[in-house]
Amino acid sequence: MRLQTFGKNCQMINIPTNSLLRRVLLALATAVVIVWFYPHQRSSQYIYEQGRPWNYSQLIAPFDIPIHPDSLTVQAIRDTLTESFVPIYTINTNVIDTIIKELPKGHNSARLGKMLRRYYEQGVVESGVLGQIREGKLPRVRLLEKNILSEQSTAVFTSPRDIYHRLDSAITDPDLRRYFISANLHSLLQPNVLYSEVDSKRHFDNEFQTLTADRGVILQGQAIINKGDIISPQDFTNLQTYEQLLAAHLNRQSQSNLLTALGQFLYVAILLALLMLYCALLVPAIYHDFRALCFIYSLITIFVLFAILMNTFLPGGVYIVPMAIVPILVLVFFDGRTALFVATTSVILIAPITSFVLEFIYLQVCAIAVAVYSLRELSRRSQLLRTAAVVALAYMLGYLSLELLMNGSLNGWTWRMPAFLGANALLVSMAYILMFAVERLFGFVSSVTLVELSDTNQPLLRKLSDSCPGTFQHSMSVSNLASDAARAMGANESLVRAGALYHDIGKMNNPAFFTENQRGVNPHDALPPEQSARIVISHVADGLRAADKAGLPSVIKDFISEHHGAGMAKYFYFKAAKNMPEGQKPDPALYTYPGPNPRSRETSLLMMADAVEAASRSLSDYSRESITALVDKIINTQITDGLHDNSTLEFRDVRLIKDAFIKRLLTIYHTRIAYPEAPKNL
Repeated sequence: MRLQTFGKNCQMINIPTNSLLRRVLLALATAVVIVWFYPHQRSSQYIYEQGRPWNYSQLIAPFDIPIHPDSLTVQAIRDTLTESFVPIYTINTNVIDTIIKELPKGHNSARLGKMLRRYYEQGVVESGVLGQIREGKLPRVRLLEKNILSEQSTAVFTSPRDIYHRLDSAITDPDLRRYFISANLHSLLQPNVLYSEVDSKRHFDNEFQTLTADRGVILQGQAIINKGDIISPQDFTNLQTYEQLLAAHLNRQSQSNLLTALGQFLYVAILLALLMLYCALLVPAIYHDFRALCFIYSLITIFVLFAILMNTFLPGGVYIVPMAIVPILVLVFFDGRTALFVATTSVILIAPITSFVLEFIYLQVCAIAVAVYSLRELSRRSQLLRTAAVVALAYMLGYLSLELLMNGSLNGWTWRMPAFLGANALLVSMAYILMFAVERLFGFVSSVTLVELSDTNQPLLRKLSDSCPGTFQHSMSVSNLASDAARAMGANESLVRAGALYHDIGKMNNPAFFTENQRGVNPHDALPPEQSARIVISHVADGLRAADKAGLPSVIKDFISEHHGAGMAKYFYFKAAKNMPEGQKPDPALYTYPGPNPRSRETSLLMMADAVEAASRSLSDYSRESITALVDKIINTQITDGLHDNSTLEFRDVRLIKDAFIKRLLTIYHTRIAYPEAPKNL
């Protein structure tokens, strides 16, 4: 008997032979994938965020650092300058001369030209510009003429259209009016004051650069920022300038990425190796099952990559990643201790990409711990909603404690982080969907599924109850007996209970050939022993076919195939031996179950409970001594016959199983008080 256990909430897993090389390659492949998507380029080792404390020691300038204005100041200067900037226009003095030259010849051309010059001397702009002037949006402009810039009011400006209308109203002389109409003046008039986009942009940029010039210098040896200081916008700008200059001074770009990737690979590989070591030392069942290792390493990889993706495209998005799902999925298929270790490993792998490493680790560890605690007895999927609420509360309390610890007040409290953490907790309820996907993809069975399978309203169990009531009652008794023992020895109680309920479903094909379903008539009396043995033994194969048809998981089918192991139908074997001539023996193969023998503590436990429960019905004396003798005889005989050699039972388990069986049988068959008959006078 060998030791193998996943713990309380795990399923039975058979140990295949896996080479060490395959496990090493799995860990290396996981490390390569994670490191491939890790952010590699970073100008310094510091991670910081504006408005949060500087978590490192005092930073001293290794060289002179110019003090550029911070982004808020720069934006304020730009906004102010944009609002107060006086645009630049140019004057084209040749426009009026060109217009006069194109006037029709005649003695009135001089009179009309003189009137036009008065308007153009004041300034003529486009109609759209004149509209802005009249709305008060352009009270002044700067005029650029012969490289001389002068500022003046726009109140005297007019437009070609206004000039035409004014002349049309002002000219009353008939001769001049006829000339004005014939001159087709509306097609000749053009603005002589034009907006200069190039000059305006050049002067705007010059003024902006002057206003945003460096505010000074942080001299070499001066402090850039002190530990614990809240990072102001100016500090943030100084730190960014420091990083840019540091990259330029050290010229690290040629080797930085390679060395960073090497460091990341070592970091990830060491953590994954520690996880593999943990499995080898503390949960060997997981270590020896390559399928289980693939699930754990795939789970870690998926959540690390998801965190990198969220952090890349959404600032602070890593806090939305529902890390509490990791321990939940591990817990429902394995055990709480492994769930904590796997989840913590995932958190530490993600931590380097976050802005505040310790804050991230602290919040996630709080959520992971309460998730594992709240689901330590997971039996209903609705419990996940309760877990999501508990995780949300843990996040909020953790964030509140960090704010008070780092800032000493709630002045820096923002609802952005609680909103992220709340969305995180809400996503924890998605564990239900992922649990279903993992069961289908990896063939695992969660404790929730086992509880659902144990419901006697399941179609297969209802059919067993209707067609084989005796077998159904036997299965219920075996389930109770085995569950007590599983609880005492620390085996998977939910798995044992479900396996016990389904272990004899093959008897539905021939219910009358099994003692518990007979009512005075035994059809075996009319059959030869080998045929009777064949019918009885076939209930194992019939049960496996029924399980396949009903879609039962493989761990339940193991109970069907292993509850008799490679044992012998001794009743019919002995009966056949009595009928044979002296010196001859029946062929043992005709009376032997196909097996295999139990390969886990749970199936071994069921084999013992099945035999003990059936034999206990034939006892005539239900004293402690007789029950103890029965239990010892049956279990010791099975062990002597080698039926449990491939099991993971320990000697301590055998003692606990016997004690649990005896206690349960004494409770079932306790002596009852005989009720007296009613007196005749009543």
